[in-house]
Amino acid sequence: MTQGWLGMTKTTLKLNLGPQHPSTHGVLRLILELEGEKILSCEPDIGYLHRGMEKMAEKLSYIQYLPVVDRIDYLAGCFYSELFCRTIENALNIELSERDKNIRVLLLELNRISSHLLWIGAFLMDLGAVSPFFYSMREREMVLRFFEKLTGQRMMYNYFVFGGVRNDIGYIDDIKEIIKILPNKIKDYERIITDNPIFLARTKNKGILEKSVAANYSITGVNLRASGISYDLRQNDYLYKGYEFNPVVLQGKDAWARYKARILELKESLNLIRQALDKISKTKTQAKTFISPLGIKLPEGEYYNEIEAPRGLASIYIKSLGDNVPYRLKWRTGSYYSVNLLKKLLLGEFLNDAIAIAGSLDIILPEVDK
Repeated sequence: MTQGWLGMTKTTLKLNLGPQHPSTHGVLRLILELEGEKILSCEPDIGYLHRGMEKMAEKLSYIQYLPVVDRIDYLAGCFYSELFCRTIENALNIELSERDKNIRVLLLELNRISSHLLWIGAFLMDLGAVSPFFYSMREREMVLRFFEKLTGQRMMYNYFVFGGVRNDIGYIDDIKEIIKILPNKIKDYERIITDNPIFLARTKNKGILEKSVAANYSITGVNLRASGISYDLRQNDYLYKGYEFNPVVLQGKDAWARYKARILELKESLNLIRQALDKISKTKTQAKTFISPLGIKLPEGEYYNEIEAPRGLASIYIKSLGDNVPYRLKWRTGSYYSVNLLKKLLLGEFLNDAIAIAGSLDIILPEVDK
């Protein structure tokens, strides 16, 4: 109870949003303090998954840990596999062939598309729109079927290996069908969603993320670029050398801008896939894999690498004592910082907008509870 206007008392309410709520995108608990419907404070409570992905690395050899990294973000496993592999490759001076590089770009961008498609469907479901969820999942299914044919798995692929890929690329016709069908489906999404008056009312001017706040909270990826800061690690990534693409940068800063940025990213990913297919078709040599992964030992020292993942900058730190097992391994994930951002973004907003704002950040809790 607090003293209010003309001596009247105001009552505040502590409310647990989650961890069982499906729209928290995992087992996330938000402790909200409300005055009526207005949010006065937000305290994210994480740690419900108890995964121990980093500690697990200290007991496994590098080749044993490789299949595990797909599960850091199970919706974008290729990015963490690539991040782990490139760190080992750089430490051991292993050079990838051009074909391997192009195959990895192709798989990364397909994985980015499948991740964004699920986000679009889940975000609209959060707002009460059921049909877009089925539409986006329909297109995502095409991508998952291709991954299943190529790797044997629909989500945890374990396709990238030290020095290359597990087997050479195949099923090119499936990829061509995806890049042929998807552009028109994206147009359908925009016709249904982008200027829908209900969608606009739920997202426009909601969850404003100012540039200074984004920088102070170490926000990266789409959430950063939708606030007007042009930073896309792919511009300096060695895998993407020779590729032409335009980073998606918008000035809206709100939940709608974050939606629009991911729609535009789908188009840019399709553009990169077309280029990758063209480059792969010009390299006739077979993709290769590193010959003896069981004997990998990193020289003593500290190693760091990073990549532009669907939910922002992902990075890895490894400390080695010269053994075949890391002494220490640490992951940096975009969702961890986005969760912390909710403390700032939800202040002054209303309860019915909390899910829309949280959903617009594309948080996934397995990335948080590492």
